[in-house]
Amino acid sequence: MPLIDDIRAYLPFNQQEVADRAIILQQLETDPHVFDRDSLAHMTCSIWTVDPTATKTLMVFHNTYGSWSWIGGHADGERDLAHVALRELEEETGVAEARIVPCGPGNIFSLEVLTVNGHEKRGRYVSSHLHLNVTYLAVASPDEPLRVKPDENSGVRWVSLDEACALSSEPWIAERVYRKLVDKLAALDIDAQRSRGR
Repeated sequence: MPLIDDIRAYLPFNQQEVADRAIILQQLETDPHVFDRDSLAHMTCSIWTVDPTATKTLMVFHNTYGSWSWIGGHADGERDLAHVALRELEEETGVAEARIVPCGPGNIFSLEVLTVNGHEKRGRYVSSHLHLNVTYLAVASPDEPLRVKPDENSGVRWVSLDEACALSSEPWIAERVYRKLVDKLAALDIDAQRSRGR
């Protein structure tokens, strides 16, 4: 099923997701370049990775944002965003054995429209833009060795769910996104979901 159909079938968790889902659908329906980062509003994905007890999440210290952050990246033309999210997880943290948790249509765990301020990246200025973000939930073992990706982050570590919100220096992300993900996780029976995905 194409991503747009999965997003149409996705049940928003709160008013933020209702509003952001409408924007994401509008862009998918009208912008043929929405999967390319040259578009002012373009598709990205994130992966909220938790340990098997669902009490810790994996975070990186993001160099661009200067904050502890979830893991994710740009679609860059790819339409299988779950695949992109798993690849980004391995590239940014070294974790290679994560499994996406089945969460409904397309295994989408969360939707967000994220504002990105203009910044320098690899010696070039990137103008302000929007990330039309699809988030996936994954489970991984905290025993897997971790490593940084120096061009993107300077730290990788497992933290408690409450710590994830407190560590972020981006108030909107901490309060509106990470807190939402923690609340959604509390409502989800991960063991049952993982069994269904086998």
